[in-house]
Amino acid sequence: MVKLKIGKLVVIGVGLIGGSFALALKRARAVSHVTGIGRTRRNLAAALKLKAIDEIANDAAGAVRDADLVMLATPVGQMPAIMSAIAAHLPAHAVITDGGSTKRDVIACARRFLGGHFPRFVPGHPVAGTEKSGATAAFPELFRDRNVILTPQPETAASATRLVRRAWEACGARVVRLDAEAHDTILAAVSHLPHVVAYALVNLLARRSNAAQLFGLSAGGLRDTVRIAGSSPEMWADICVANRDALLAVLEDYENELEQMRAAIDSADAAELRRMFAQARRAREKWLVRQRP
Repeated sequence: MVKLKIGKLVVIGVGLIGGSFALALKRARAVSHVTGIGRTRRNLAAALKLKAIDEIANDAAGAVRDADLVMLATPVGQMPAIMSAIAAHLPAHAVITDGGSTKRDVIACARRFLGGHFPRFVPGHPVAGTEKSGATAAFPELFRDRNVILTPQPETAASATRLVRRAWEACGARVVRLDAEAHDTILAAVSHLPHVVAYALVNLLARRSNAAQLFGLSAGGLRDTVRIAGSSPEMWADICVANRDALLAVLEDYENELEQMRAAIDSADAAELRRMFAQARRAREKWLVRQRP
């Protein structure tokens, strides 16, 4: 197989995902030059210092004029404005991809704003991350042995999909293809719902008059459960709104599950609680412990 070589990569949104993508490709020697674009000079300066990028661009339109690959790594709510800004300036050969946690909305934006470049847009989502954000949170091993989901459309050029797949494989990721609707339904359950639960639990405790005591006496149980509440509020607000139909459906299922547990607690039904807890424990061991990379 010919070694992957990307001439110019443009990363729009040099945070955890965009910065780690650039660092991983640099480590694999799969990219020659990386240009970074973002909203704050301080974050871009940090990315430059960490060598995630080779230069800072002042505007997206100018940066993409000679790009070979463009990674959109901003919150999904910013995608329409970015796609609209770069569409007229993309070279004919450029491949565009994204790292958004929702896919149907991003694909709809790409259809609307990218015009003739849409066949070279490959929707993607690296299912990896931490609760930290910004360029300083980026590291090249983030995607190693993690799943990256691609949701190419019928119009998507095979060559574009192949380039993006090889780029993620160079980052050490496992590439999976899914239908966009299936992606959004699955991620609502396994990613978006847990974040909503974590944020809600922290807010519940923080509103108590003895919040300092509650958090001060907490241990691993709370900290493990709410770790992801440290994630970017802007990013997760965008995700929840973009995927609200799938998220609301799984939230209702979760509420029903909680109600069953509440009923068992209310009736002091220890046998039923043991059954539910044991069932959850078995499922966790089967799917989340033994399958861990």
